[in-house]
Amino acid sequence: MAPSPPQERFTLIGSAVEEPSGAFAENIAKGLTASPKSLPCAYFYDRLGSRLFEAICELPEYYLTRAEEAILRAHTEEIAGLFPFSTDLIELGSGNAAKTRLLIEVFLRQDRLRRYVPLDICRSVLQEVSYDLLRTYPTLNVLAIAGDYREAVDYLGASDAPAKLILWLGSNIGNLERQDAANFLVRIRAALGPRDGVLVGIDLRKEPAVLEAAYDDPCGVTAAFNRNLLARVNAEFGGHFDLRTFRHRAHYDVDVGRVEMYLVSDRKQHVAIDRLGIGISFAAGEAIHTENSYKYSAAEVENLASTSGMRLQQTWFDAENRFSLNLFIPS
Repeated sequence: MAPSPPQERFTLIGSAVEEPSGAFAENIAKGLTASPKSLPCAYFYDRLGSRLFEAICELPEYYLTRAEEAILRAHTEEIAGLFPFSTDLIELGSGNAAKTRLLIEVFLRQDRLRRYVPLDICRSVLQEVSYDLLRTYPTLNVLAIAGDYREAVDYLGASDAPAKLILWLGSNIGNLERQDAANFLVRIRAALGPRDGVLVGIDLRKEPAVLEAAYDDPCGVTAAFNRNLLARVNAEFGGHFDLRTFRHRAHYDVDVGRVEMYLVSDRKQHVAIDRLGIGISFAAGEAIHTENSYKYSAAEVENLASTSGMRLQQTWFDAENRFSLNLFIPS
């Protein structure tokens, strides 16, 4: 086992724990007894789900991660140069922080990184990644927050950092309804000082075939990632889902501008969830909605910034104009 990092350089706070939570149980009961049925995408990311998502990011069809990383490699020095003060890098939904290391290295090299503050809902992955970063960068300080976005807002309000750069990468913003995304950024804006900014990775509208392939790969990795939601219900709440009877479906709604993911029952069936004391009936072809991923036009990105009470200072694109990295600053 790798040694723990020095305690003076690492703090872990937050409410997320590695056990069945009341919120998850409530969302299962509420979502699966509703019509239409749904499960929140936030619960994709247990340990196995996080590993499956890392595998998705390596797939040739899933261009998002490579495109965003290419933008960061080309423009990290420029981005860091816009924050010439001692800065906290605060990352929402940090995952394995693979791309974020590019920013961490530049800020450390320029001696302007006060602290890295990753936030993730999976406590074990958060701790594992933090330990690896601390071993890799001997001068790095990490304050890890195990929880959801609300806890990030609480931290922002309490932070006394000279400058804060909030990182919302990976097009995670796309999982929120457009108005919800704007509302959340309004809350972020309320906690920002004049030296702060929000760096948002946003996937762009494009051909349906490209988007549907990115969310329904021929190797079936995304399907396994999606079905892992049902595997969690089985393992954590005594569910009796036969994963082989649910197929993964991804569809891009051109008019709305979003990819929609579903788990579709291939037969009529009834599934008991023992620890919740409920049973769920499915008609053949009935779907559980598990995720939306909204795509934006350039005009929609501009509108998102202004609606949030911020200004779009700069946008960077990858070479194929598939993906955008956007710096929002207080207006």
